[in-house]
Amino acid sequence: MSLQRRLMIYLLVCAPLVWAAAVAISVNRSRHEVNELYDTELIRLARQIQATLLPSLPLQGRKRFPPLPQAGEPDSGEGDVRDLAVVVWDRNGTIVMSDREGESLPFNANAVGFLSTSVAGQPWRVYYMQSSSGQWLVGVGQGLYERDEVVYDLVASQILPWLLVLPMLLLAMAWAVRRALAPLHELTGNLLSRDAADLDAVPAAQAPTELKPLLSAMNSLFERIDGLLKRERRFTADAAHELRTPLAVLRAQWDVVKRSQSPDERRLAQQQMDEGLTRMDRLVTQMLALSRAETATAELLDAEVDWPRIVEQVMSDCLELANRRSIELACEWPASERPPMPLMGNTHLVTVLLRNLMDNAARYAPRCSTVLLRLGTAQLEVENQGGPLSAEQLAGFGQRFHRAPGQEEVGSGLGISIAQRIASLHGLEIVYDADPDAATVRATVRFAPVTSG
Repeated sequence: MSLQRRLMIYLLVCAPLVWAAAVAISVNRSRHEVNELYDTELIRLARQIQATLLPSLPLQGRKRFPPLPQAGEPDSGEGDVRDLAVVVWDRNGTIVMSDREGESLPFNANAVGFLSTSVAGQPWRVYYMQSSSGQWLVGVGQGLYERDEVVYDLVASQILPWLLVLPMLLLAMAWAVRRALAPLHELTGNLLSRDAADLDAVPAAQAPTELKPLLSAMNSLFERIDGLLKRERRFTADAAHELRTPLAVLRAQWDVVKRSQSPDERRLAQQQMDEGLTRMDRLVTQMLALSRAETATAELLDAEVDWPRIVEQVMSDCLELANRRSIELACEWPASERPPMPLMGNTHLVTVLLRNLMDNAARYAPRCSTVLLRLGTAQLEVENQGGPLSAEQLAGFGQRFHRAPGQEEVGSGLGISIAQRIASLHGLEIVYDADPDAATVRATVRFAPVTSG
């Protein structure tokens, strides 16, 4: 169900309910005001009768006064007195004065004030007033149906215009809903008209306040998707470029193997082909690792990093390379049994980060040297004797497929790029520096500074 239809249903249901509640409140308040008005008139009439008529009546030989004018008589005008009754009793309950309806009012010698009773099967409200001497009891009554008629006439005079205006009100609300939802329709049209490659931000400056969080989230999503697509395109382009050369070399070496005549020539070609396959295998492995690192998200960083377990795994993985090049792998832990660099993250990715740094240090360190892993309480360092290096060479670290010229070891130029991506994902940074005096190169992994804004 559309949002517009849902809003219309809510309005069509709620508006009549609120209107009905208002009518009920109006009826109740109108009845209260009408009762107050007529009760006041009954009290005033009773006092007037007691003050003006009773003192003129003799105590003996009372005669009944003529009844009050009835409806339809010449002097009644537009009034209808059939719902009004007046009666005066003496202390014995004998009627000394009344109109025609007053004869039906019940006598109650001890009654004072208002009482609700039934007269001729109709509900009446009667006001009783005792004289100061106790000789007379004045009763003034009125039929409640007359009051209800007044209440309903008053309410009807208000309801009828509202009933006539209600369809116009509903149409106005429907128009208002459509106008209020116009920005949503514009946003929908904007998105439908876009090309699949159009990931530009949706303008949010003129959008309603309620839509700005949605637009901000959409623009943030577009930005992440655009970054992901750019990384995928760059990865695909780099992969196509880097795989083309080793494949061409392998094909050429395979042709040499097929055409070789002597065993020595064939053995040399096979050796070169094995090296090419090894280089290809490493390149594909590193590219897959880079792809996983590029697509990893912060939601995966939900476990505390177990450094002893990771270091043990990394040392084991790098042992074959270290033995082949006569490299000694060493590790230093924080002093005084303090825990090493606390970090929440993904154990597999942190292992790849550290393994790439150690592998890179062991691969390009001088033979028969030492690669040192130093774990501190707030950072870790990987150090080798690969220097001295210039500032330009240090600046080239982390560039994809970049390798310094003259390297004998097989490599892809992706190890440091992968390590940097994993570090960034964990809120870390990798800083490289070289000590020209000691001819050492150091890679420091530390928490990245928080930038404001």
